[in-house]
Amino acid sequence: MSKTVVANAYGGPEVLEVIDEDLPAPGPGQVVVEMRAIGVNPIDYKLYSGAFGADPAQLPVRPGIEGSGVVVEVGDGTDVRVGEEVILYSGVGAYAERVLVSAGDVLPKPESVPWDSAAGLLVAGGTAVDALTVTRVGEGDVVVVQGAAGGVGELVVQLAAARGAIVVGVARERHHDFLRGLGATPVEPGDGLPERIREIAPDGVDAVIDTVGTDDVVDASLALGADRDRIVTIVAVERAQRDGFLWIGGGNENSDRIRREARPVLVEMAGHGGLNVAVGTRFPLAEAADAHRALRKPHARGKFVLVP
Repeated sequence: MSKTVVANAYGGPEVLEVIDEDLPAPGPGQVVVEMRAIGVNPIDYKLYSGAFGADPAQLPVRPGIEGSGVVVEVGDGTDVRVGEEVILYSGVGAYAERVLVSAGDVLPKPESVPWDSAAGLLVAGGTAVDALTVTRVGEGDVVVVQGAAGGVGELVVQLAAARGAIVVGVARERHHDFLRGLGATPVEPGDGLPERIREIAPDGVDAVIDTVGTDDVVDASLALGADRDRIVTIVAVERAQRDGFLWIGGGNENSDRIRREARPVLVEMAGHGGLNVAVGTRFPLAEAADAHRALRKPHARGKFVLVP
């Protein structure tokens, strides 16, 4: 028996409920993972909010796409072992005490990576790699990261710095010391942002990565003068399509490939201490609705995590 969070209707966090369900035994190529921590992402509530449609045939919605845990059962034809600590990208249904997934959806968790950090690595990290790949950020490039202290932004900063880029991180002043520690030059957002960035980078900006998506942030990003095929957003898809710059995310086949190929690389980097996920608030699994309410409001830095 496993406690699992589901949405039996479309709406706000109030539609989430915790049910008890029996998991079938793993079939060939499948494993059962007992979860230790579960990453909370905006896509989780978008799936049941109606943002992507409200087809009753798709109910119940099972939120949760990433987490970490211990393998407790294995099916035939897999090299995964019972007792192995893993990081998983399930694609659906990770808000649970136990999940049944393909063995191909799990990666060995490095001993040095805490459960909470491991649970929040793959979604934000894959998005960060995707953004840096499509904008071709490399050694010596000046890259501006909008929302640099957020869950995706902080990983973009670390990965860009690891590539040898010069990183300008846009974030509120309270996050500036944190960003300096990651290797970025911080700058305050708001009116006059392009001018402040030009003071830091008088020879110009090569790429811009937007993790915020508001019109004022997009306007400031475009004003920096980088080629539009080196400006990318993870949020403002309509603006990107209208104004001729890049977007990544759901429905983009290239994004799916880049993120899938990035997962083992991200885990390896985290295991060697080259990539860190800041963890913010931890919520019990039964309080998933509260986690979603909090995630949709301004909140302190760090990844939200559910704990079964």
